[in-house]
Amino acid sequence: MDPAITGDTNMETILVLAHTEADGSLAKPALEAIAASRNITGTLIVGLIGADTQKAANQIAGCGAAKFLTVTGPEFSQPRYATDAAAAEAIAKAAAATIIIVPHTSRWGRVAAGVAARLSGRADTHVTGISATGITRWYYRQRMEAQMTRTQRPWLIAIDPGCTVPLECAAGTATTTPVAVTVSSRTQVTGIKAPEARQQTIRPDAKLLFVAGAGWTKKQADGATHVPEAAEIILGFLNASKSSLGSSKSLVDISGEGQAVLPFMSHLNQIGQTGSTPRHAKGLSTCCHGEEPHTVGWRFVNERRAISLDPNCGWARGKADVLYVADAFAVMRKVTALLAAK
Repeated sequence: MDPAITGDTNMETILVLAHTEADGSLAKPALEAIAASRNITGTLIVGLIGADTQKAANQIAGCGAAKFLTVTGPEFSQPRYATDAAAAEAIAKAAAATIIIVPHTSRWGRVAAGVAARLSGRADTHVTGISATGITRWYYRQRMEAQMTRTQRPWLIAIDPGCTVPLECAAGTATTTPVAVTVSSRTQVTGIKAPEARQQTIRPDAKLLFVAGAGWTKKQADGATHVPEAAEIILGFLNASKSSLGSSKSLVDISGEGQAVLPFMSHLNQIGQTGSTPRHAKGLSTCCHGEEPHTVGWRFVNERRAISLDPNCGWARGKADVLYVADAFAVMRKVTALLAAK
């Protein structure tokens, strides 16, 4: 064991911070963060922040935590930098934590560096693995893997969702210790606007990632484009399968070429070297050529399949487990019909 990681590992105080969901429970990323903390030897403390934290504490009562520290109140139910950072700082000081682990969600990603600065510590974000000898991170769009250590304490580690198997433990009745914190914020949350379920195209917890390429908007066998039909087929499959929608860069950039675009597609859906790197169990690429800048975003997708009319495309060169040489319009129309018939 590298002594630079944790010094005397028996002396580490490991704090896992988590926000409660709207129903008071803990989401999957929080359970993954707690599971990752078990790879480090030390005393585990769980810090919970939310409008009501007792349900969350009971949910993980058997996780092995020495204590549960909570910051509770209606002002902590919504994500705001002022309230989130103050609550995290207060819990970290109360726990005298040397290592702080948080799930790298949008909410924690906003405050992680600021909390570390308040504690005179250091922060590492987008961590993909935690062990007794350090952390693992990917660089250059997942082309280089780095293993790092730090002697600075406290050390705040934000671990990416999907990198660890979620915690499984017995529920029970947990004893919690409230931590007092006074906050002042000029931001007031007046409501939440969210798209309808059928309009939601990015679903991180979906088992299947469906990726559309520029071929959907190109001329088809009859010499004409069929963008409205393509949009109908893609949305029909997404609604039937509850899969998550990804896109190649060429498709989201196609509006710059003066071509028709899919109305529900944006750069938020982009997968690849300049986009996101999802971690779905399965992936299905359609009308994509399987070039390196796109497929690098599939590094953590376990099973890859593709549909293309070109048997010599990039997906056929060892990048896909299965390649269907077929018309994606016809295939996806048939698959959606089979799903609807279930």
